[in-house]
Amino acid sequence: MNFENKFARFMRNSGPARFFVPAGLVFILAGVLLLCFASGDYLETSGVVTKVTESEGYDTEGHPETLYDIEFTYKTADGSEYSSSFPGMNEKRSVGDKIKVFYDSKEPEKTSNTKSGKIVAIAAFALGAAALAYGVYATVKAFKKSKSLGSASFPSAAFDNYRENPGVKEYYVRFDGHGLKPGYIIEDAERNVLFEGKMLKNALVGARTYEFNDHLNGKVTRHEVGHTVTQRYNDEFFSAKSWFKFDGKNVWDLLHEKGFRINNNARSKFPYMVYEIAKDGTAFALLESSGMYVHEDEAEQHKFNVPTGSHFYRVWTATGDLHSLFLNIFAISETEQTFVE
Repeated sequence: MNFENKFARFMRNSGPARFFVPAGLVFILAGVLLLCFASGDYLETSGVVTKVTESEGYDTEGHPETLYDIEFTYKTADGSEYSSSFPGMNEKRSVGDKIKVFYDSKEPEKTSNTKSGKIVAIAAFALGAAALAYGVYATVKAFKKSKSLGSASFPSAAFDNYRENPGVKEYYVRFDGHGLKPGYIIEDAERNVLFEGKMLKNALVGARTYEFNDHLNGKVTRHEVGHTVTQRYNDEFFSAKSWFKFDGKNVWDLLHEKGFRINNNARSKFPYMVYEIAKDGTAFALLESSGMYVHEDEAEQHKFNVPTGSHFYRVWTATGDLHSLFLNIFAISETEQTFVE
């Protein structure tokens, strides 16, 4: 497994950790600061304004307003007198006015014009601790998953001259978005449709219904396909879209459970991407991105055969398990993956 795949795999699996760890630390810090400034146990006394200074500021809607920096004196319960100030007050005060003051009995020089309890601080701290704990758990889980996937042997050498191996056939994958049932089609060199994966029911929210029709083996199955999950908060270089649910399970987890591993790299065959697909440590298929016109007999007619991204492929394989083959291609294409697991 090359570096690009390992890095992309870890980035994808550690996504929750990279969100919850810093978020947890921020909430914990906020909780600590709120606890430091909490005035729930402050004592109340009366202060006398000794100086008022006007300054210009803005309200919550951005409108200009006049603010008042107030200096005052106050006495504690034992009769000691102290001086303090409240900057940026909204209410106008004059010298000699009496104001309500709250002070810390242990450190009387600490004052506040309001009483704030510790509940919010404790809640922020608890929320941060929970987020941090989950982030650490997600990090450990990501490391374990990456290690588990990385320990599986990948038969890279088996893909050398794979296309010329006995029994290996070339198929073409194209996206059909012109009908009422958009989806993907696998064809052979004679344009015979061997497999179709068509959307029967679209949904803006929730899963979409797809029908997989294996014409070669005469099998038809229906599946619930979730929308691709987009990770915009960190926007890893390998893809903005990372995974979707297939029959209620993360599509990559499902493929891993079936023994599939996929290898590719940034230097595949520029500008084409080449994906080596293995199953249980054995070469399963070789997939290459293609232009819109994927059949070789159209190459002369369409001289600019530039890859169009995630909708058209050429595939070489000796397998008759078209359902598994299609699911791998479907996962790569629907998630727009450059680097896969």
